[in-house]
Amino acid sequence: MLEGYTTLGFMAAHTSTIDLGLLVTGVTYRHPGLLAKIVTTLDVLSGGRATLGIGAAWYEREHLGLGVPFPPLSERFERLEEALRICAQMWDPENNGPFDGRYYQLAETLCSPQPISRPAVLIGGGGEKKTLRLVAQYGDACNLFATSPADVEHKLDVLRRHCDDVGRDYADIRTTITAMPPGSPDDLVHQLADYAALGVDLAIVTPPTGSPAAWIDGMAPAVPQLADLG
Repeated sequence: MLEGYTTLGFMAAHTSTIDLGLLVTGVTYRHPGLLAKIVTTLDVLSGGRATLGIGAAWYEREHLGLGVPFPPLSERFERLEEALRICAQMWDPENNGPFDGRYYQLAETLCSPQPISRPAVLIGGGGEKKTLRLVAQYGDACNLFATSPADVEHKLDVLRRHCDDVGRDYADIRTTITAMPPGSPDDLVHQLADYAALGVDLAIVTPPTGSPAAWIDGMAPAVPQLADLG
């Protein structure tokens, strides 16, 4: 794969309307203060189109191959929560003070310039105890694997309970899924209809071939029907 944020910078320069974000940034790859500056820069240069997609990271082989430390899962989640808090503080123009966490210490959380619009935070993963709690507490959107409508419905019920626990309005959180690529436009509509009925409003599908543009062209007839699902 290409490096994500370099690619998004290229996309920002060659587009004018699409949202720009990764699915998702592993928290281990970039210091949170620098990550907030990277996403801010993308937002400013794109006219306010940046989203922060973030998760606890998982690909051990890539970490080891690149020489990036790969802490245990529990520590990665603790780092993820600190990173979410740091980004929120960096994007608060009224709070340039320090951040003193267990893993990250920032003498200043100054972010100048500020984003044009505070980037939405999408947290990837469906872990019921930790990930969905972080979505309820810090996220603007979740991203779940579309394993089945019943499984996604269960995950959303868990997210609702976490929202109740932290006093968050579940309706404020955008629900997104990552879906397996279907065989035909009709298959795509049929696959996504059940998820739309659950309140999912964005499905991210990875083209299964080496020619993404050709695959997108082939799926184009489904676009009007997909719009009707909303």
